[in-house]
Amino acid sequence: MIRPFNRRILAAVLSVSFVFAGFASQVSAVAQGARAKSTVSEESVRRYMNALASDEMRGRGSATADELRAAQYIASQLKLLKIKPAGDDGGYLQTVKFQRRQRGNPNALPTEGTTTNVIGIIPGSDGRLSKEAILLTAHLDHLGVREGMPGDNIFNGADDDASGVTAVLELAEALAKGPPPKRTVVFALFGSEEIGGYGARYFQEHPPVPVASLVANLEFEMIGRPDAAVAPHTLWLTGYERSDLGAQLAAHGARLVADPHPEQNFFRRSDNYVLALKGIIAHTVSSYGLHSDYHRPSDDLAHVDFAHMTEAIASMVAPVEWLVNTDFKPQWNKDGKPQ
Repeated sequence: MIRPFNRRILAAVLSVSFVFAGFASQVSAVAQGARAKSTVSEESVRRYMNALASDEMRGRGSATADELRAAQYIASQLKLLKIKPAGDDGGYLQTVKFQRRQRGNPNALPTEGTTTNVIGIIPGSDGRLSKEAILLTAHLDHLGVREGMPGDNIFNGADDDASGVTAVLELAEALAKGPPPKRTVVFALFGSEEIGGYGARYFQEHPPVPVASLVANLEFEMIGRPDAAVAPHTLWLTGYERSDLGAQLAAHGARLVADPHPEQNFFRRSDNYVLALKGIIAHTVSSYGLHSDYHRPSDDLAHVDFAHMTEAIASMVAPVEWLVNTDFKPQWNKDGKPQ
């Protein structure tokens, strides 16, 4: 039998133990949250960008060997993340053959081209919601090398669109390291956007899941610098007013506002438009502020705002996690669906 004094001591010890256990649990929860948030870091953003937009990648010219090399690098990163391949023949790459005419010469025969998409997939974990898919995309190509051009002749395409590819890879990592999403998630990096969107056009005819299952598409393009036309720490969504997707993402933490440059018609100028024409709710996330380095060799790593870019990607993790786990289905607003 325990004496009363000893009972008091025991009670005090147990009380302290419970408090400590609760504190330890809170610390553990905070640590887990910190680990989840730290999946997007400036270090990893710089690593992806250095691989994609260095001079060694030679500007990832559309339908060139350099574009293929970029595609192979992206595939290797998806493999490291243990994201399942969803391209041709059990691999990550989807080879696209297309016919193109020489630009500016409608009477020319300049020829069959070959471009490459990179596709990975995380199958959904929910019996019902796994039949629906969220598509996260960017284009992997740029303008390549202009032979004979004096001075810097490598069009690195750091902002356009190594930044978008990096965003997709970072989101892929965040989703791969978290709990399995309820919906299926498809990651697609398209080739030859710069010369006519051939990769995206082929993908929408040969997707790894039925087109009807694609609930929404978020394209990421040119998020390497902030846009002075919107508030600091803010991204914008092309065609924001066309559907209810942007508003719902914003309600779940996305720092998204309407495109401040409607006169530029950006909704129709990215790969999302090819998919939107199929009826998929498809928009592009961007922070392009109409900078003068667009489609110039000076769109290079030296002009990337890595702090902005890291924060921009990190700000989209929680909203995307919500999107891949909810049963919400976005809808076109009145007159919003492109014809």
